[in-house]
Amino acid sequence: MDDSVFHRLYEQYHQDVFKFLIYLTRDRDHAEDLMHEVYVRVLRAYAGFEGKSSEKTWLFSIAKNVAIDHFRKNTVRKKHLFDKFDWEKSELVSTGILPEEIVTLSEEMQELLQALNTCTGDQKMVIIMRYFQDLSIAETAEILSWTEGKVKTTQHRAIKALQKKLNALPTEGGKLDDPQRLERQQD
Repeated sequence: MDDSVFHRLYEQYHQDVFKFLIYLTRDRDHAEDLMHEVYVRVLRAYAGFEGKSSEKTWLFSIAKNVAIDHFRKNTVRKKHLFDKFDWEKSELVSTGILPEEIVTLSEEMQELLQALNTCTGDQKMVIIMRYFQDLSIAETAEILSWTEGKVKTTQHRAIKALQKKLNALPTEGGKLDDPQRLERQQD
């Protein structure tokens, strides 16, 4: 891989990939470590990149796989068992402290992020990609190696779960100002 290509990829996408990893891990140190792993894998795999997808979706695919590996390793370490990590049923909850950016977010956004941690791994991944990273349904499907229909279904279920959890929170009026906001963005 040419150094200029690596630097271009890094400069163009490192902020988006880093934010994606922070939202998944909720820990700046872990996100930084995972970011390094993403770019190590980019260096190793770029020669095999065939251009069938955009570089952005290819990078997010690598970041997704690095995050999955991270959660698998942590699950195995915590349980001291070598049983299979069930990505679709397991919740991705980090026990680390929130990064500075999340601490300074509005109360509504903090509640949304806490509720997001109770979703399944698939749901969390889709919501982060679609609404935090502004990826299209097609890009999200390509990154996850899913059909667009599966992305839409997972997104719909995640939004319904988030609405239910957020509406149950004891905030002013017991609800978000506009609980249908995510639902409208789905289309």
